[in-house]
Amino acid sequence: MPTEPLFQPVASETRPTRTLNLTFNGQPLTVPAGISVAAALLMSGVNRFRATPVSEAPRAPYCMMGVCFECLVDIDGVPNRQSCLIEVAEGMQVRSQEGARDLVYQPANVQTLEVQP
Repeated sequence: MPTEPLFQPVASETRPTRTLNLTFNGQPLTVPAGISVAAALLMSGVNRFRATPVSEAPRAPYCMMGVCFECLVDIDGVPNRQSCLIEVAEGMQVRSQEGARDLVYQPANVQTLEVQP
């Protein structure tokens, strides 16, 4: 996990800003390198990151520090990623998260029990 702050000045007249290309729901975006996915999407005009599982109400980042879970998105096919904690990367594919998602992680050393009827 990076220890340097992800929030950097977006534009500067004294130094060029390196940019990266990513997609959000299939739309190409060019964003500054070194910022969080949430910051990149917000500065690109995205205001709906996910929908709630029950009412499908739109949600977007709130705390920007990983506490509220309002910024959940699917990043490169992995659901439930907190976009405020992930740094942008070249070619990243981000999708809005619609409703509830199952966690796909299961540790290798955990065995599942089969229940007999």
